[in-house]
Amino acid sequence: MIERGLLIVLSGPSGVGKGTVRKAIFSKDDVDFEYSISMTTRKPREGEVDGVDYFFKSKEEFKSLIEKDKFIEWAEYVGNYYGTPVDYVEQCLSQGKDVFLEIEVQGALQVKNKFPEGVFIFLAPPSLSELKKRITTRGTETADLINNRMTVAKEEIEMMDAYDYVVENDEVDLACSRIQSIVVAEHCKRTRIREKYQRMLEVE
Repeated sequence: MIERGLLIVLSGPSGVGKGTVRKAIFSKDDVDFEYSISMTTRKPREGEVDGVDYFFKSKEEFKSLIEKDKFIEWAEYVGNYYGTPVDYVEQCLSQGKDVFLEIEVQGALQVKNKFPEGVFIFLAPPSLSELKKRITTRGTETADLINNRMTVAKEEIEMMDAYDYVVENDEVDLACSRIQSIVVAEHCKRTRIREKYQRMLEVE
């Protein structure tokens, strides 16, 4: 019997560096996660590739998939839709693979309702001033949109109680190490491995 994989959900406010941390984790040789690529209706940022960073869809295409119940979660955020396709995730978990999701806070809370056994990690900024600096440095948002993102970010930080762990993204390498340590610890949890040893005892 294949041990079911872990669903690892990395979430946090816009601009905190979720994508940067996720890419750094996946660049490591000792990481063997399956990355579940999210869908979005926002325009690609410079350097982003369709089918690698996101599946970029039109709003019409996205709404059609919502009607067909093809998402684990989906959310509208600052005028755009984001969602996690369900089929790929469930297939990987049943094959014993650990699946890594990098999603917005609204979406993470939806996933928790459907996959309460998942590992939910909140990526937090060192400070609100640092978060605003990171958003501003992108150079892709207007002043109004930056203020809007900061208002939403404060609301999202207040929602960290819904998560299992909080990792501060002060330095990318440190954040990656903390996340990897969390995953190792989760695989060692008694509640996850007890069934395996019960079967072993029954055979003996």
